[in-house]
Amino acid sequence: MILLVAILSLLTAQVSATDQFVYFGSHGKGPQYGFSLSHFDTQTGKLSVPVFIQEAVAPAYFMLRPDGKRLYTCNSAPGSGLSAYAIDPSTARLTFLNEKPSGGGDPSYCSLDAIGKFAMVANYDGKSISVYAVLPDGSLGERTAFVKHTGTSVNPTRQTQPRPHCICVDPSNRFVLVPDLGVDKLYVYRFDSKTGTLQPNNPAFASVLPGTGPRHVTFHPNGRIDYLINEMGSTIIRFEWDSKKGVLTQFETISALPKDFKGTSSCAEILVHPSGKFVYATNRGHNSVAVFSVEEKTGRLSLIQHISTQGKTPRNCELDPTGHWLLVTN
Repeated sequence: MILLVAILSLLTAQVSATDQFVYFGSHGKGPQYGFSLSHFDTQTGKLSVPVFIQEAVAPAYFMLRPDGKRLYTCNSAPGSGLSAYAIDPSTARLTFLNEKPSGGGDPSYCSLDAIGKFAMVANYDGKSISVYAVLPDGSLGERTAFVKHTGTSVNPTRQTQPRPHCICVDPSNRFVLVPDLGVDKLYVYRFDSKTGTLQPNNPAFASVLPGTGPRHVTFHPNGRIDYLINEMGSTIIRFEWDSKKGVLTQFETISALPKDFKGTSSCAEILVHPSGKFVYATNRGHNSVAVFSVEEKTGRLSLIQHISTQGKTPRNCELDPTGHWLLVTN
């Protein structure tokens, strides 16, 4: 039984002009847990039934290298690792390359730097982040950085320790941002793209409202704006980003939920459309995608709609390469 579908990503290499491969990850351990593969028709929006292709232990989050030749995933339990796979260009089948320890418990997010030279992982229960070199064959090499967070925040059950939930580079490839749900901070590190090392920036973080629970952060294509989605507060914060100094300036906070919603809900994923004109956020509980338009000059968000995900607890979502379709996992 699949307990949780964690993430989907789209392979850049095409089967045909309109046929794309889609990967799904299931979060658990045992037979039929790991990766499944579908076909997606970008003309009609039709998605084939996923076919199981690769057993893997609890792939909590994964991403594809831009050239579509490698896949990297964080394995949240047991062992807590970061794994690399080769992708067959014609069948999209996966071949395991190697695994490295993530450096802490329950790794929940992984990413690559802008040139694919380093892989990064955030350890949700491990209170830490790690960076590994990517070798020429795509496998993982030596660890180049390890940072442990400290502190707590106001929620007595979820914020008794740091909980890094995302790690990603800025468009300049000079800084790394890390939302920490446990301490209500968005950390900024200076990143050396030659050595893969991290150093705290000055200032080292931007604080958010206590109890908000920062989860994921993403950049606008213009490189001057980033959006932080807060899991516990069900809000989105718009920051201005200074790519020369690595400084965040907070401008607005808006709800991802309808004004009249009275139930319990939390946020998961946030995406910016490649055009920069729209932002999408998933609500777990309200079970919807919140869709926003983006003001061109300021990045200010305006709600367009809330649309049902036709299932429960939508976690991750992804846009297809054409930008015409949004795929959501429940």
